Amino acid sequence: MSFLFNQVLKRFVREGTLDIVMPDGTTRHYAGQRPGPSATIHIKTEKALRALVVNSGLAFGEGWMDGEIEAVDCSLEDVLRVLMLNMQNTGHIFNRFEGGVRFLSRRVRQFNGARRSQRNVAHHYDLNGTLYDLFLDKDRQYSCAYFQRDDMTLEEAQLAKKRHIAAKLKLDRPGLEVLDIGCGWGGLALTLAQEFGARVTGITLSQEQLQVARQRAKEAGLEQQVRFELLDYRKVKHQFDRIVSVGMFEHVGIGHYDRFFQNVSRCLKPDGIALLHSIGRMDGPGSTNPWINKYIFPGGYSPALSEVFPAVERSGLWVTDCEVLRLHYAKTIAIWRERFEANRDKICALYDERFCRMFEFYLVGAELSFRLQGHMNFQLQFTRAIDAVPLTRDYMFEAEQAMISRGS
Repeated sequence: MSFLFNQVLKRFVREGTLDIVMPDGTTRHYAGQRPGPSATIHIKTEKALRALVVNSGLAFGEGWMDGEIEAVDCSLEDVLRVLMLNMQNTGHIFNRFEGGVRFLSRRVRQFNGARRSQRNVAHHYDLNGTLYDLFLDKDRQYSCAYFQRDDMTLEEAQLAKKRHIAAKLKLDRPGLEVLDIGCGWGGLALTLAQEFGARVTGITLSQEQLQVARQRAKEAGLEQQVRFELLDYRKVKHQFDRIVSVGMFEHVGIGHYDRFFQNVSRCLKPDGIALLHSIGRMDGPGSTNPWINKYIFPGGYSPALSEVFPAVERSGLWVTDCEVLRLHYAKTIAIWRERFEANRDKICALYDERFCRMFEFYLVGAELSFRLQGHMNFQLQFTRAIDAVPLTRDYMFEAEQAMISRGS
């Protein structure tokens, strides 16, 4: 197995350098033809070595979690930067085979019916709420922030994100009925109610998020204006003036895109406006990393726009605006990482060391996927009617500037 591993790594490392301390204590050096970053790792067990040859996408994360793989005189970020840069253009026969099978079977992996969707959501979002308080902003916005300036704090950038979305929703009069699909802990819904007089229905599949969101509405005195329900998007029957979904579409699954947009169309009033905010990829259809699928977001997938637009077209909705946010999420996650590290001892007390290593691996890998591997965020605005929004985008900028001026 050591010989096979060595042959694989010789072909894998094309950029930068990677030194590997093997289970027997010997060190192997792999240098690419192109300059780049460098890192050193220690593979401590033969078990981890065998797993890396067969399915490195899953095995490296598991080895890191279990302490069977360690960084030597460098950081996890240094290691993943070398690996992820080289993943772009190389791979070995086992990984190519496994990746092909994963791509062909992704509809099965993403068959997110109502019950399975609730289990998938609970896996990640029903963790101890204290965890999220220790690395998110005060409003618990667990999605890409919007950095209008490089020096923005996380709180400022998450507020800017909500303003940006509100401007695209064109909340030009109080009393508009808004559906928030995947409302999280309620921050966006409460903002739309407080600042724009909207009447908001937020839906989630997370019991933990539902309890927190309802408590927040009660504390804000908005129980009559904002309601939160444990409800699947497929079960919504009422029509709304506005529909918004932030950070939820990644959990829908490619086999359900038609149903999703058909439901949006059916639940949107004839003159209504909808806004979808999602992680995407710029390099075409792909599949979810097996470690992410197993440990972080089961059933999750970040789509290419080429996979989204056909379903939108079949729904009869107009795409009235499309914006791609590139490095905004990388900047967001970088701050989450800093806060996670600052509170690591508290998080370890909530869970254990293995959980901390898992979550760190997730956050570092997620940030680098936006910096190195073509991940991005997109915001799509939809309408049913061709004339539901003004002819130009000026109204968005004017509304956003007005919000900034009044400090909302």
